[in-house]
Amino acid sequence: MVNRVEATPATLALLDRLKQKHGPLLFHQSGGCCDGSSPMCFPQGEFLVGDHDVLLGEIGGCPFYIHEKQYDYWKHTQLIIDVVDGRGGMFSVEGVEGKRFLSRSRVFTDEERAELQQS
Repeated sequence: MVNRVEATPATLALLDRLKQKHGPLLFHQSGGCCDGSSPMCFPQGEFLVGDHDVLLGEIGGCPFYIHEKQYDYWKHTQLIIDVVDGRGGMFSVEGVEGKRFLSRSRVFTDEERAELQQS
């Protein structure tokens, strides 16, 4: 089964550490200003998911939402959430670790698109 969102091993390792500190987490990628096009990670309950947010799936047991306008741009790709050194969004919990999440992507194959349309 193909997933719309995946995570690198480095991302999963960081998520394990962050969940120990903050409890359950969620991701949101809005496409707005102030690092909004970067995936932001929040403690569950500290970010309200809206009616215009699409649940892409889960990474490391954390739900990953994207605003519907961003989804329209990215729906033909699989998002691969990675982590790099540096500072990203000021409200995202990984910032204090000296890390930031970022989205990489790859275009779905014809077979994967067909599978996604059936689900």
